Amino acid sequence: MAEEKLHIKLHIYDTDLHVNTYLDDERYYRDAAKFITDIVNSYASIYKGMKSDKDILYMALLDIAFRYEKECGRNDTKPFSSILTKLTSEIEETLGVKK
Repeated sequence: MAEEKLHIKLHIYDTDLHVNTYLDDERYYRDAAKFITDIVNSYASIYKGMKSDKDILYMALLDIAFRYEKECGRNDTKPFSSILTKLTSEIEETLGVKK
């Protein structure tokens, strides 16, 4: 049976958005909306009146994308894959495990 979707309203900075989401994802959408609002408010408090709203939104967007990319880099497990393969081979060889 397919999980039913919820219709939720999110307030992001100065805009209300309506989103259809699964119940399990609702919290993530709400947290994301709050995160975006906090970042935009941070930039707006510094640059309001000096930069356009569009520029402030792009600055916030770049900040969020930068954080995302940096976090993705931290979670890269590829460098460990070859090490684990080598260690596994050595352990199996030592234990006499046949493939």
